[in-house]
Amino acid sequence: MLVDSHAHLQWASFGKDREDVIKRAREAGVEQIVNIGFDIEGSRRAVELAEKHEGLYATVGIHPHNASQLNREALNELRRLSQRRKVVAIGEIGLDYYRDLSPRETQKKTFEAQLLLAEELRLPVVIHDREAHAEIWEMLSKFKGKVHGIMHCFSGSREMAEQYIGMNFYVSLAGPVTFPNSHGLHEIAKCIDLKKLLLETDCPWLAPQDVRGRRNEPAYLTFTARKIAELKKIPLGEVVEATTENAKRIFQIP
Repeated sequence: MLVDSHAHLQWASFGKDREDVIKRAREAGVEQIVNIGFDIEGSRRAVELAEKHEGLYATVGIHPHNASQLNREALNELRRLSQRRKVVAIGEIGLDYYRDLSPRETQKKTFEAQLLLAEELRLPVVIHDREAHAEIWEMLSKFKGKVHGIMHCFSGSREMAEQYIGMNFYVSLAGPVTFPNSHGLHEIAKCIDLKKLLLETDCPWLAPQDVRGRRNEPAYLTFTARKIAELKKIPLGEVVEATTENAKRIFQIP
């Protein structure tokens, strides 16, 4: 059994065949999927999907692209949604200095407010970090020992990965680790302790090499798992067992 620790099945591109996508995931051995919130409406839809389907869970949060959406009412709605039984984390939250779709100061304020919410609710966080490594590290360092969570779709260095692991974070790898030229990710996959590794699709984006160019979906997580096993030179079953156990632990999934 595999766990897709980061999916967006609430996204519009799944509107016509969402039930089939979930069925294909189960047939591929991906029996649990965590759908990640990215704004208020996306968080609501993630919760609705989780409550409708066995094996689906949700996180709630506001992505840095949507940082301007956060106000007192939105924060209270995240707090309310987080009380629902199948909500397992606050996310995805963080900073994105690559697209810069929200002012950077607004991103920082929204990120900090949600870190405080996670601390208050004692929930893990799912971190989005794109071209903002130094700022993310600085902000998370202020919450050392107060919040823990996942570095989603990790794109930093081996040294950064080890630093976050030292702060009780997990490192999550997605489809790009299967790309032939992703040498940095290959090195990280080889070196990171299996006990701190998660797998994700980030679907509908970042399809693995074997299905590159298609809409990504949870069933394709198996390609990423196989690549990790190949890089680590260990049986696939070890990767499956460890990453599933890790996901259940961080998200407190039964």
